[in-house]
Amino acid sequence: NTYIFSGQGRESYAPRFNWFVFSGVEITNWPGELKTEHLTAEAVNTYIEPSATFESSNQLFMDINKIWRRSQIDNMHGGLASDCPHRERSGYTGDGQIACNTVLHNYDAKNFYQKWIGDMRDAQIKETGYVPNGAPWQPGCGGGPAWGAAICVMPWEFYVQYGSRDMLEDNYEAMKAYLKYMLTWTGEDGIMHSKRTGNDGSIVKWYNLGDWLPPGELIPDDMVHTFVLWHCAELTSRTAMVLGMKDEVIEYSALAEKTKQAFHKRFYNEKTGSYGDAGGNILALKMGVPVEQYEKVVAALRAGILKNKGHLDTGIQGTRFFFEMLADHGLNELAFEAMNKRTEPSYGHWIELGSTTSRENWNENGSHNHPMFGGGLVWLYRNLAGMQADPRDPGYRHMIFRPQLIDELEYVTYVNNTPYGEGGITWRHEEDAFRMEIIVPVSCHATVHVPASDLSQITEGDVSTDRATGVTFKEMKDGYALFEVESGSYTFRVTESLSP
Repeated sequence: NTYIFSGQGRESYAPRFNWFVFSGVEITNWPGELKTEHLTAEAVNTYIEPSATFESSNQLFMDINKIWRRSQIDNMHGGLASDCPHRERSGYTGDGQIACNTVLHNYDAKNFYQKWIGDMRDAQIKETGYVPNGAPWQPGCGGGPAWGAAICVMPWEFYVQYGSRDMLEDNYEAMKAYLKYMLTWTGEDGIMHSKRTGNDGSIVKWYNLGDWLPPGELIPDDMVHTFVLWHCAELTSRTAMVLGMKDEVIEYSALAEKTKQAFHKRFYNEKTGSYGDAGGNILALKMGVPVEQYEKVVAALRAGILKNKGHLDTGIQGTRFFFEMLADHGLNELAFEAMNKRTEPSYGHWIELGSTTSRENWNENGSHNHPMFGGGLVWLYRNLAGMQADPRDPGYRHMIFRPQLIDELEYVTYVNNTPYGEGGITWRHEEDAFRMEIIVPVSCHATVHVPASDLSQITEGDVSTDRATGVTFKEMKDGYALFEVESGSYTFRVTESLSP
């Protein structure tokens, strides 16, 4: 912008129809000494209320969360989320669906997503079911199946977070229509391809970014496409279940299973026990691999990460599930190590470079203000802190507390203002014990996994758990004592030896 002062007294100017993104400014011809207090930068964005806090004894983790939050807010304008606020400034649906769950774990974004998901529904091509790579629609946005998949992914994640059945009702037909379109790219082998024969007999290709911007080579387009087909079919089946569409539950569950089997048949390598480098094993584990191959796939995933010296090797699709899949399959220490890295490729490397926002690339190329890789940060809240909403009783009506501890950390806290009030968890390693404090909102209940090898080690408040009010012991399982609790605040303490 250029503004020429009239020179007639005091004047004030600010751009009304644009914004600018910068990490520094240069001012010339300032009369006298320029001081910090002479300058004010105004942050401009669609306002959404922060709803959650994450804290840890690991400062790097808090810094990573902070720069992603700054980047996400920088990219919320006009009721949509852009890819970057300075270059394309476009409402990329793929970037949006990748980061959506992380946004929902940090902000009260109910009104924001109701509006933007409505934009996606309006942009959907009614005749075919195709959902554009950007919404509201605009030309020039690259993407692929994972971009349009936002119409399936985001309504479901919204439902889990807020318990809003209306969101599923409003978007169910759009979800089915997008699946129908995806199937026009799917062969008899169940694989969703990036090429097909058009209506005029010509070969057409779906321009695809795939697992966009990994540190190494992209995994095959057809692998990403087929995973996305499975993911959309799975979520559409779940949506049908919530809405009571029993026949369609069967239809879309069968499609998801057929797609999963096709994925395994095409991409699993018997010799290596793997689905390939980078995100292949992550996507396969998210889908679910055959029991007889499971141990080999987990071992291959572990070996690949160790080969990369503990670093991730995924683009935005793989990174979205990278940390959670490690945590879910007994490799949480590797998830911690990857998140704790300060060398490339890692979130921490951005911090070492002085970044105040998250980036487009794991290296120094490209945009320095892209929130898309924030999808992986849900691990901080859902796995490391260990607080989750239960999809079977959504909106945090039933909460699941299951912290996955790291010995190197002194404490972790995650608190969220749920639809029913404040809910949260703090766990802490003390000198002679482990302490776990939880808050369950009014009208809610929770399943609490307390890490312990023996029930006699655990107290709640100042009494044994069998005497604690609102606490019911269920079972010992996988290194945890499981309790059902009513709404309220609880403090569980675990010591090495307690008298019965």
